[in-house]
Amino acid sequence: MTDILIVEDDPDIAGLMRLQLVHRKGLACTVVEDGDRARDWLLRHRCRLVILDRMLPGISGMQLLRWMRRRQETAAVPVLMVTALGTTRERVYGLRDGADDYLPKPFDPDELLARVEALLRRAERHGGAGSEAEPVARGVDPVLSDDGMAVLVGGVELQLRPMELALLKALMKRPGKVRSREQLLDEVWGVDHFVEPRTVDVTIKRLRQALERQGLKGCVRTVRGVGYCYRPPSSIGSDPEE
Repeated sequence: MTDILIVEDDPDIAGLMRLQLVHRKGLACTVVEDGDRARDWLLRHRCRLVILDRMLPGISGMQLLRWMRRRQETAAVPVLMVTALGTTRERVYGLRDGADDYLPKPFDPDELLARVEALLRRAERHGGAGSEAEPVARGVDPVLSDDGMAVLVGGVELQLRPMELALLKALMKRPGKVRSREQLLDEVWGVDHFVEPRTVDVTIKRLRQALERQGLKGCVRTVRGVGYCYRPPSSIGSDPEE
């Protein structure tokens, strides 16, 4: 199986990436130059990680990313988005749509390798790209890890994407308290003037889906017209349903 699919239309950049990954890390790489070929490749093959240029001929990098996240076979494959558009707004949009990390152009080869290794380690901890998330202990309340970088249930790390994790952590800080979309935008994204409030709704939906796949249903409650609140699993059942 190919370790890494590189989707990059600039042959010099693609060649640099492949050289670093193959010769310094021994990773098997496949290079395609546009989104259409990448989609066709992903329909027929599997990989551990995708390095994806945001600006591509044909299907754009963002369109390909959304397509990947809709498919069961590619929904959990880590994606490192590479872009010359280094604005906060562009990074937020990419993370919102399912990118796991961002690398701005021009980049240092050492940073490329570090980010790739970090994403591969994370995927390995979660059982590998494309694997099903294991249900966690029922009735046990999630807690933040000692370093604050993960959420644990019975010692097992929840499998969440970066923005899902950040949103859950923000809600867990005030269990039972309703947080408005604007409050969550300020705390999680920090750039509310760039991001529409609906971004919170979309990320909440993905967070709920991720939690439900791991046996945690009903933890994130919608308070219509107001916002969202977090309920620990131990409290669910004593509260009225949404």
